Amino acid sequence: MKISTIILAAGQGTRMYSSLPKVLHPLNGKPLVRYSIDVAKGLGSQRTVVVIGNGAEQVQKAVGNAVEFALQQERLGTAHAVQAAEALLGAEEGLIVVISADMPLLTVETLQLLVDKQVFSGGALSLLTVRSGNPRGFGRIIRDSSHGVIGIIEEAQATPEQLKINELNVGAYCFDSRWLWQALRKIGLSPKGEYYLTDIVAVAVNEGRKVTALTTEDEEETLGINNRVHLAEAERIMRRRVNRAHMLAGVTMTDPELVYIEETVKIGRDTVLLPNTRLTGSTVIGEGCEIGPDTIISNSSIGDHCHLLASVIEGAMVEEEVGMGPFCHLRKGAHLGRGVHMGNFGEVKDSHLMAGVKMGHFSYIGNANIGENVNIGAGTITCNYDGEHKHPTEIGENTFIGSDTMLVAPLKIGRNAKTGAGAVVTHDVADGEVVAGVPARVMKKRED
Repeated sequence: MKISTIILAAGQGTRMYSSLPKVLHPLNGKPLVRYSIDVAKGLGSQRTVVVIGNGAEQVQKAVGNAVEFALQQERLGTAHAVQAAEALLGAEEGLIVVISADMPLLTVETLQLLVDKQVFSGGALSLLTVRSGNPRGFGRIIRDSSHGVIGIIEEAQATPEQLKINELNVGAYCFDSRWLWQALRKIGLSPKGEYYLTDIVAVAVNEGRKVTALTTEDEEETLGINNRVHLAEAERIMRRRVNRAHMLAGVTMTDPELVYIEETVKIGRDTVLLPNTRLTGSTVIGEGCEIGPDTIISNSSIGDHCHLLASVIEGAMVEEEVGMGPFCHLRKGAHLGRGVHMGNFGEVKDSHLMAGVKMGHFSYIGNANIGENVNIGAGTITCNYDGEHKHPTEIGENTFIGSDTMLVAPLKIGRNAKTGAGAVVTHDVADGEVVAGVPARVMKKRED
């Protein structure tokens, strides 16, 4: 059966106390609204409409063309928000799922059960409920003596007796599309001057239409984000979900509570993640690695069997069997070949260190190509910036760069060459030459 989805994302989010629309606040590296869009996609929704209002342009820009948008000009309640999508979906047949953009923990599996419930019942609508001892502002489910759903009462309008009800409305619905639009027009104005979607249950009951409920056993899944405390709770739950999935797939975490992994990250089996490791963006980690402790990797590729200790890696490529740290920094464009070793406090930017390079501690390599098996002594720096332009440095294979060498770019150093400790190299060095001094001068030729 055809499914369309409406995502409610027009709310003000005043309790976030933020200039950023609530639905754009990040959770595990992704804006809240993205989770609702992804769950709609996973459900097989053929059309997804996001109803926007507060910060409409920001939301559209963040989401892009992955969905359709309907603008709620005035914020007159949740039923009014759903009506905003009628111009787009009014002619659609099948089922319409309505969810909120501030419920990022809701799963495809649960929504699929809700859809199945509606298909089986053939009624006007099915809704998702949860039993909880912590109502937190949720509407209460009203049932008759036969346990059928006959209404939803908002907490503000509930009597003391109704407030004792522990079955709560989650705010996820599945409607018969042919019935939904006419039913919305029958909802009256609340004392607060809004049209509540929850009142649609009473409309269905008054018409003698069937209303069914699916009660989820996972209370965490129903968490709505209304403030930053809720956001932190959701972050903890989402992080636990992500980490559990990786561990079940063969990744070891000595303390999962101290490992942060965004859901876009891929990790090979037998990799060990030590405490205070943070993996974000499009990062891919190979097999058999040891990462951390205190390591941050973003938008980078790490090969198999690497050991990365207490380092920061951003937009870099690291091939197999690389060892680095502690306190190394790979910046955008860094590429370490197979078997490269970086000592303490090394930094590489926009450079390619080929296989077997040994880079001593306290060194900086920027805008350079370093040949295979080059030994870079401690304290070496490529002086590649003259205040206006970046200049390249090239070093041929099997060359030895002495400690504290200053390589003043643009510069080419040939194969099997050598610089003395403390040299300031300002001119090209030919294959096999040994240079030393300030400025560096040719001392002799090295024998192969």
